[in-house]
Amino acid sequence: MEKQSDVSVMEIDEKRTQSSDQINPKFSINVLHLLKSAQMQHGLRHGDYTRYRRYCTARLRRLYKSLKFTHGRGRYTRRAISESLVTEVRYLHVVLYMAERAWSHAMEKRQLPDGPNARQRIYLIGRLRKAVKWAALFSQLCGIKGDSRTSLEAEAYSSYMEGTLLFELDKNWNTALKNFRSASAVYEELGKYGNLENQVLCRERVEELEPSIRYCLHKVGESEIPAAELLDIGKMEAPALDLFKAKLVAVMDEARTQQAASMTEFHWLGHRFPISNAKTRVSILKAQELEKEVHGQAADSLSSEKKLAIFDKIFAAYHEARSSIRNDLVTAGNAENVKDDLNGLDKAVSAVLGQRTIERNQLLVSIAKSKFSRYRDDKGEKTTKPEGLVRLYDLLIQNTTDLSDLVSSGRDRQPEEVAYAEEYVLKCLVFRAERCFYLAKSYSLAGKRTEAYALYCHARSLADNALKNLQSISYPDKVMVQDLKVLSNNCRSSICIEHAAGVMEEEKAPEKLSKGVSNMLLTGAVKKHVQPEKFLLEKLDVYESAVGEPNMKGVPRIEAFPPAFQAVPRNPIVLDLAFNSIEFPSLENRMKKHKKGFISRLWR
Repeated sequence: MEKQSDVSVMEIDEKRTQSSDQINPKFSINVLHLLKSAQMQHGLRHGDYTRYRRYCTARLRRLYKSLKFTHGRGRYTRRAISESLVTEVRYLHVVLYMAERAWSHAMEKRQLPDGPNARQRIYLIGRLRKAVKWAALFSQLCGIKGDSRTSLEAEAYSSYMEGTLLFELDKNWNTALKNFRSASAVYEELGKYGNLENQVLCRERVEELEPSIRYCLHKVGESEIPAAELLDIGKMEAPALDLFKAKLVAVMDEARTQQAASMTEFHWLGHRFPISNAKTRVSILKAQELEKEVHGQAADSLSSEKKLAIFDKIFAAYHEARSSIRNDLVTAGNAENVKDDLNGLDKAVSAVLGQRTIERNQLLVSIAKSKFSRYRDDKGEKTTKPEGLVRLYDLLIQNTTDLSDLVSSGRDRQPEEVAYAEEYVLKCLVFRAERCFYLAKSYSLAGKRTEAYALYCHARSLADNALKNLQSISYPDKVMVQDLKVLSNNCRSSICIEHAAGVMEEEKAPEKLSKGVSNMLLTGAVKKHVQPEKFLLEKLDVYESAVGEPNMKGVPRIEAFPPAFQAVPRNPIVLDLAFNSIEFPSLENRMKKHKKGFISRLWR
């Protein structure tokens, strides 16, 4: 009896727990996966916070409509989301996307071109406070209505939002450090469980939070972060690091301003130009730091796209420096010494800018050459045509000519300036040889053998002349020497190929002509002993392309055009010979008779 009663009690308890779970179900949300997928699909892959904010607004509108959770018609009356109201998981989504919308709006204000002004910064802080408020409510509701994993993720999300607010406020660094560490600890623990995708997302989140933790430690005074490491962190891409990057820009600008205070002169080809304007110093120092990234030891590990982006930043910095110098020239007045120094500094900065432009165009040439020898690259992009390389070499020739003219201008030139100008004159000759080679390639692909042969010969003579001049220098560029030797050998082999192809075409020309004439008839048809090539409609049962190979130039065999003439029956000729032999009856008696007056009778 006791056993039966125990069993009955257990069944009753089990029924009670089942009924309580049905009344108060535990919701499950993979918060990190949900947010990451939404952010990457709606703008944050490219840092577009405006697009992501609009997505959050549209998502909230759809949730309100599906839940019938409206705020009144006409006059707006806010309805609070409480514990008793959360009967579906979509109510938790509403709170989460409210926090995301406020956060993305704040980050949108942070990314303004000139930075947020005082009024916009107040609005930015207000939106971050809203995000913290909604994130805290989300954590509270998930702790009651969600399962254990959802509750942990919600707590980590709330801690991250609170740390972000303190990070922006530049105060309470200990509290911000505590929040970032707690969020990192939760994600690190969650990364040990679940599927592989979840583990990867959690590890990425921990790595994104690590720079913020280290920066908080730096501000507290427990550790020091060197400037090089700050720059490395700034190269990382993640939405969680965008606020950190804004702080990083401010820190680097401050450090650059302090470093620029000790920079008094600009050295270029034996000249020393004084720099009095602080803005000019900061711009030149920024450009020099970016140049170290392109020419440093880690430059080989950078991709071509990143190098091009760095070159764009270098150009922007030097253009800022030139505009500052020219503003100083306007305000210099009649001070000749100051004007001479500013003109010399402007010439030096322009020469360095021209040199970096040549380096950037050479990088574009190397990218185009890597795509020249294959039909399609790894990303499915089309190969480079010879005409594209010809245009790039035209730009390089123009750049080197402008730079050598700029350096050669002036009366008192230093020996370094003369050697510098001669170096770029020689580079111009090398670029001319390369341009002539690829121009010959384009003529060769067009089937113009004579022109291609002549251009290859000219390119070889230019390459040999440049190689001779280069080897006469005391310290020649070994890479350029090797490239010229390869170019000369390629010209020689191409000359032989074009000569042989031209001879073969000339020998086959009479044979082709006679064969074509012998196969023709006056009706436009082909003789029976020659098997004609079938068109698309005649070989539908055969899996064979009527267009041809994509890398071969041929006429598509879809349908004969223009169509051949066909004999058609003409309309019969009708000769009406009986018409002239028929005598028709008189109709005068049926015609109306006109009455004539007295005067008309007199005139008859």
